[in-house]
Amino acid sequence: MIKQILIASLVVASFGASAQTVGKVTDPVEWINPLMGTASKPSLSNGNTYPSIAVPWGMNFWTPQTGKMGDGWAYTYDADKIRGFKQTHQPSPWMNDYGQFSVMPVTGKLRFNQDDRASWYSHKSETVKPYYYSVYLADADVTTEIAPTERAAQFRFTFPETDDSYVVIDAFDKGSYIKIIPSERKIVGYSTRHSHKVPENFKNYFVIYFDKPFTSASSWKGNDLQKDVLELTADHAGAVVGFKTAKGEQVNMKVASSFISIEQADISLKRELANDSFEATKNKAKAVWNKTLSRISVEGGTIDQARTFYSCLYRTLFFPNKLYELDANNKIMHWSPYNGKILPGYMFGGTGFWDTFRALYPFLNLMYPSINKEMQEGLANDFKEGGWLPEWSSPGLASVMVGNNSASVVADAYIKGLRGYDINTLWDAVKHGADNEGPMPAVGRLGVKYYNELGYVPYDVKINENAARTLEYSYDDFAIYQLGKALGKPASEIDIFKKRAMNYKKLFDPASGLMRGKNKDGSFQSPFNPFKWGDAFTEGNSWHYSWSVFQDIDGLSKLMGGKEKFVQKLDSVFTLPPIFDDSYYGGVIHEIREMQIANMGQYAHGNQPIQHMIYLYNYGGAPWKTQYWVRETMNRMYKATPDGYCGDEDNGQTSAWYVFSALGFYPVTPATDQYVLGTPYFKKVTLNLENGKQIVINAPANSDANKYVNGLKVNGAVHSKNWLSHSGLLKGAVLDFDMSAKPNMTRGTTEAAFPYSLSTDPANK
Repeated sequence: MIKQILIASLVVASFGASAQTVGKVTDPVEWINPLMGTASKPSLSNGNTYPSIAVPWGMNFWTPQTGKMGDGWAYTYDADKIRGFKQTHQPSPWMNDYGQFSVMPVTGKLRFNQDDRASWYSHKSETVKPYYYSVYLADADVTTEIAPTERAAQFRFTFPETDDSYVVIDAFDKGSYIKIIPSERKIVGYSTRHSHKVPENFKNYFVIYFDKPFTSASSWKGNDLQKDVLELTADHAGAVVGFKTAKGEQVNMKVASSFISIEQADISLKRELANDSFEATKNKAKAVWNKTLSRISVEGGTIDQARTFYSCLYRTLFFPNKLYELDANNKIMHWSPYNGKILPGYMFGGTGFWDTFRALYPFLNLMYPSINKEMQEGLANDFKEGGWLPEWSSPGLASVMVGNNSASVVADAYIKGLRGYDINTLWDAVKHGADNEGPMPAVGRLGVKYYNELGYVPYDVKINENAARTLEYSYDDFAIYQLGKALGKPASEIDIFKKRAMNYKKLFDPASGLMRGKNKDGSFQSPFNPFKWGDAFTEGNSWHYSWSVFQDIDGLSKLMGGKEKFVQKLDSVFTLPPIFDDSYYGGVIHEIREMQIANMGQYAHGNQPIQHMIYLYNYGGAPWKTQYWVRETMNRMYKATPDGYCGDEDNGQTSAWYVFSALGFYPVTPATDQYVLGTPYFKKVTLNLENGKQIVINAPANSDANKYVNGLKVNGAVHSKNWLSHSGLLKGAVLDFDMSAKPNMTRGTTEAAFPYSLSTDPANK
């Protein structure tokens, strides 16, 4: 704590540590709590995260494993024992894992299965950093430390004095292989355990080196030790190597993996770890984190606010993670999760666009465009190799969630200025996805024939979550139209997408003022309960999905009766009780419970469909209400603690909402040039853009009380609009916010100040 105070130049207030004001942060990685969100379980998510010991967008992550093999809740804060240290690629517990194996030190009696080898531990003897992990394993009397690189890691085990020190390698079940090579102090193998469809040749190969000769070496399968057997293929294979150690002796282990081959894993290990000591790898990883995090510098918040900000920023820098590797000639290669071939070029995996199109990808486009350029190249390869863009990749096509939001991810990147990749292939890909049903329900557009003929997916044709699909397809058509315009495509090719972008109107029910499922014959589904979760909607109800008209909020406002009634309808979300109908699911799903206990009415920030809704007051002439609710949500729903999220973190999306909101603006409509204004969280934020420009956000009077924007100047000129342009910010900008304890009810109230809507765009008249 003292070190942090010195580093951050804290100005101490006269009340409580949490209210101390933080000056310029110079060592941002030390403000991160990787345990934020780990106090979760299937029935209630406080993030559903695990501590990722990794570098940004690394191919491999490492995490202590408290759960059993195959349990998506690999690490839970309230667990008492660690079963191993797991290499993971898991995007969420609901998606589970692939490319996984674990290592675990034991002493005394040789114990290798996951229950017998598990050791008690305490958070009091655990150090968790993004670049370094350490824990004392009480039953073994061993301290384990980890330091990561992109495709490799170093382990350091501090053993007691004993003739019976061991390290167990667990390649997991569902088909695995192990080979011990004592003469080289080396172990190689592979794991095939995965959770979604992959080509038959899927393997995660690994190679491990120790710096100490083995005194014993055996393989094992299932619960049976194969004494002195050095090579084994089985449903569940593992290895155990022994050492004689002195008290406090440190045994070092280097490990890397590959989806291509054991030889490629060895290439990555020798490139990324070389002759580095454990400390050198640790320091390099820390430097990578600080360089990446230092794109954003916050000043003038409390200690808790700074911790929460950087902990959320950390979560935005993992997914989708790299699946590509560099061969012996430094050529970029990948194993394809679509056709099983080894091919040149970029590849990423592990994200769901239903979540991340909203804020995570727009955040990358603003702050880290070069990594998203690689991701866009990877998407082009997805299409070339698999015939489709994924909507959920884990690591290839996974049939989860609804919508065709890859269109938004592709369009937003190009419209925000990314160039130098195969956009023509991606144009073909988004059109193909929009016009066809895919090989599984969550790829392409399920119900596309109905959608294209009727303008909606009917309620009564046995296609679940039909209203949600319709609303998302309508927005995705807008994104395709925007991309087509940016590419100079002819009206004859793209006007159909502009027309379909208005399909949301077909589901608007004037009687309730909400979106409602519609039958094939044009009648609304009945009976209708706007509090019913699921059914016509996805992980939400009509109160949540009725705002999913990202492309035309002005049009939605008019359907609801104009500005005043629109604002009243927005208010209703917070004033209604958190009642629900869970009959579609047959029980309370965790997303329902998280809304119910949040004490924010029908507002369900723990899930994605409604997260943008707070910003919609800007389209109704009441921007101060956006400012109020943004601040309420940030203060109440986020904290850098194990229970610090209010639902699934979801691959950086929920964190990106926080990070954008802390800056004072949010991308309500990806695939446009605009960010909608909220309220800044810190007295000063500096964004260091990749192009060398800076965005400086000043709000010197900012405080818990002064949460309202009284006025804004951009580059010294009064800014009266409720939005900022991306292209303007990229040129470098100084934003000066005049903050007040009282709302300004005259600023931003006229339609001239409102953000983009398709129906009011002069170019589309």
